[in-house]
Amino acid sequence: MDVLGSRIVIVAFDGWNDAGEGASGAVEALRAANDYELVHAVDPELYFDYQYTRPSSQMDAEGRRQLTWPEAGLWRPRHPAPGPEFWVLTGVEPARTWQAFASEFIDVALRDDITGVVTLGAMLSDVPHTRPISIFASSQNEQVREAHGLERSLYEGPVGILSVFEHFAESAGIPTASLWASVPHYVATATPSPKVTLALLDRLEELTGVDVPRDSLRTEAAAWEASIDAAAADDEDMAEYIRQLERTRDTWDSPEASGDAIAQAFERYLRRRDDGPGDRKR
Repeated sequence: MDVLGSRIVIVAFDGWNDAGEGASGAVEALRAANDYELVHAVDPELYFDYQYTRPSSQMDAEGRRQLTWPEAGLWRPRHPAPGPEFWVLTGVEPARTWQAFASEFIDVALRDDITGVVTLGAMLSDVPHTRPISIFASSQNEQVREAHGLERSLYEGPVGILSVFEHFAESAGIPTASLWASVPHYVATATPSPKVTLALLDRLEELTGVDVPRDSLRTEAAAWEASIDAAAADDEDMAEYIRQLERTRDTWDSPEASGDAIAQAFERYLRRRDDGPGDRKR
C-alpha cells in the first residue's frame, strides 16, 4: 500500500496560503466532482477574528435575512469509489489558537482512520503565466519522500496554518505531503486562477494515483491565459517584463539548471512574508 494510504485528507484554506485562489479552487473542484458530507466543523467563535473575516449577510428564498459565519470543516465522500479516497478539509485560515485548531481536526482524523494528509498552497512568485505552473512538492516524512521522490524543505521562518497542520499530523503518526503552486504575481488580481488550480490537481493525481475529472478546468485555464495575453498585448512594459520572466524560467528548466531552483524560490517567497503568518492578504 502507498505510504499515504487509502484515506487521504486534502487540505486547503482561504487566505495567506491561497494566492489567486489556486489552492481553494482545487479543493472546490474535488468537492464538485463527488458528493460530500460534513464530518466535523469547528465553532467559529473559537478560531476566527470577525474584524478580519467578517460574517456575511444574504436573503434566503423567503426573503429573510441570514448570516453566514466564517467556517472550516472536514468533508468525506458520501459514496466512496473503490481505491484511495479523498476527504477534504477546507475553510478560512484561523486567526487564533492554531494549536487547538489543528489538534481538533487531528483528533477527528485519528478517530476516522485517516491514513495520509496532502496540503495545497499557492504563493505569488516571479514566474510567467505563459509557462507551466511550477509546483514545489515536499514532505517532512522520509518514507513519503522516498516513495514519491519529493523534496525536503529546509526553510526556517514564519509559517502559515498548513505548516502547523502538517506538524501536528506528523506528530500524530499521519504521513503528510505538501504541494505549493507558484502564481504569477503580476496577475494577482486575476482571480480565480484556473491554470494554477489545474496544475495542483495534475500534481495531486500524479502523487496519489487518484483520478480527478478536470476537463472544464483545462478550458478555463486556456481562457485565463488568453485574457492575460490580451492585456499584455496592450502594455509594452508588461509584455517586456513577461519576456524577462520567460527567459529566467527557461534557464531554470534547462538541463544545466539546479534541481533546487523551485525549492529556493519557495523559500525566498516565505522569507519575504515578513508581515507574519497571520496576515490576511490574498
